[in-house]
Amino acid sequence: MISKIRTESQYNQVISLIEIFITKATSGGGFHSLSPEESEELAAISLLAEQYEDEVLKVMPLPVTINALVQHKIKEMNLTQAKLADMLGIGTSKLSQILTGKREPDVSFLKAVHNKLGISGDFLLENA
Repeated sequence: MISKIRTESQYNQVISLIEIFITKATSGGGFHSLSPEESEELAAISLLAEQYEDEVLKVMPLPVTINALVQHKIKEMNLTQAKLADMLGIGTSKLSQILTGKREPDVSFLKAVHNKLGISGDFLLENA
């Protein structure tokens, strides 16, 4: 067994193996259906995957405000504010004001963000 994941290919192999163990456990009545050796291997490779994710992938936490999340989506989708405003069906000045905090997001903006960007309605309601 490898002692550290060094490449994306190794990471993908480990993830595939984890998925095999999970499939076996869920179809066989739970994780207690794995042999002691399988359970030990699953724990070890899960730790390796977690270390690789922390060190290499550095998964970023999601932004915690609507403005920050929309800004994140703009970068993620490689959009300009003008293109996003057009996509959302609002004016560029309104979008700019909302993103800079000079204007509160209204219901039409929140609905558009939910529908066009796929941002959770629960998140929008909790943070509006």
